[in-house]
Amino acid sequence: MAELVLFNKPFQVLCQFTDRPNDPDQPPRQTLADWIPLKDVYPAGRLDFDSEGLLLLTGDGALQHRIASPSRKMPKTYWVQVEGEITDQALSQLATGVELKDGKTRPARARRMKAPKVWPRVPPVRHRETVPTSWIELTITEGKNRQVRRMTAAVGFPTLRLIRYRIGDWSLDNLASGQYRTVTVNVPAANQPARLQRRRRRPRS
Repeated sequence: MAELVLFNKPFQVLCQFTDRPNDPDQPPRQTLADWIPLKDVYPAGRLDFDSEGLLLLTGDGALQHRIASPSRKMPKTYWVQVEGEITDQALSQLATGVELKDGKTRPARARRMKAPKVWPRVPPVRHRETVPTSWIELTITEGKNRQVRRMTAAVGFPTLRLIRYRIGDWSLDNLASGQYRTVTVNVPAANQPARLQRRRRRPRS
């Protein structure tokens, strides 16, 4: 059994517990330590500074490996607000694979979605009256650097807002921005998926 922390990371929070050394020329940035008052837990995978949503943390090395290892191909689902009205052709390209500088992406699941009922972003996404926006749900099984943003840009629809909704069996459901909860997970033998055993919420302290 292992403890897993599900955290809804806000926009512009570093995916680590410490920032760069004090630099008078650089403003301080928020880190996980500003939101999660727990000891000996570490991110299982990454989430960019300018992305929001689900981040998993644990102190169990085996569980961390199962979640973060590229060889496991754990699916990750994102809600993505893009600039422009997404087309069928662009969705088909995202699903079959997009050529990036570091290689072609694996097949993915891509679909249109209604604007989700989520928290307001601070600061808000830029708005232009003459340019519409749309939302897509994109599920990938790899983790290239800034992959989702590069994928949507490659098919002609730059990402404006990026929220990671799900990793494997875990999702953002019932987690407000900046909140976390812990769950107890059974870490099984090799080649078997970790299963959720018990949920226990913890509001932000």
